[in-house]
Amino acid sequence: MAGGMTRGDRHRLAEVSELAGDRVLLGRSSTAERVADILRDRITEGYFPPGARLSEESIGGALGVSRNTLREAFRLLTHERLLVHQLNRGVFVRIVTVADLDDIYRVRTLVECAAVRSLGEPPHPVGAMEAAVTAGETAFEERAWRDLGTANLRFHQAVVGLAGSPRTDELMRGVLAELRLVFHVMDDPRRFHAPYLTRNRQILEELQAGNGAAAELLLEAYLEDSRVQLSGAYAQRIAAQEGV
Repeated sequence: MAGGMTRGDRHRLAEVSELAGDRVLLGRSSTAERVADILRDRITEGYFPPGARLSEESIGGALGVSRNTLREAFRLLTHERLLVHQLNRGVFVRIVTVADLDDIYRVRTLVECAAVRSLGEPPHPVGAMEAAVTAGETAFEERAWRDLGTANLRFHQAVVGLAGSPRTDELMRGVLAELRLVFHVMDDPRRFHAPYLTRNRQILEELQAGNGAAAELLLEAYLEDSRVQLSGAYAQRIAAQEGV
């Protein structure tokens, strides 16, 4: 421990430093909603792990926003179940429960499968899905496991985007950000994410071929397999952490 800082302290300092680069995204109208969007994206990308305390001073300084604006952003993300406020301690990234995880997958199955089912005649707008698949394959080749997880989430966000509904897109951004909180505690992200790369491409190829029904069946089976695998592993991991 150098200079009184732990490895976790140094890691969080680096995260806040990267966050300063997002300041330009706020433009001239620094609203709480935009701050919440940035922090939500950072959670989805894996920068803020479950249980991490979010410093008002550091984040507000990095983004150049007032304390009131930041607190309103925190309130919005607390409402989305991404953050929790602990009295006299501050704001922390939420730790998801096993019951939460099962419910997340219930919502995903309802929304993602419906998005595919609602597609009209081909060709379908699958450009964002294709970009996410390619990004995932690149991340796998580079052994960038956090990026692989992010690419997988982007793929599913793109699946929902097929519905062309801004409200559904917004719903899924929160759901997938919450799911990312589960990925942080997995011992072997490569083993979890890598098999689904092939399945992502299979779904994409069915949609490119105009086979929406086949794509929906693949997606439904994919989500159930993922839920079973992740729920079991997550329950074991949480139990180990709690000393059960």
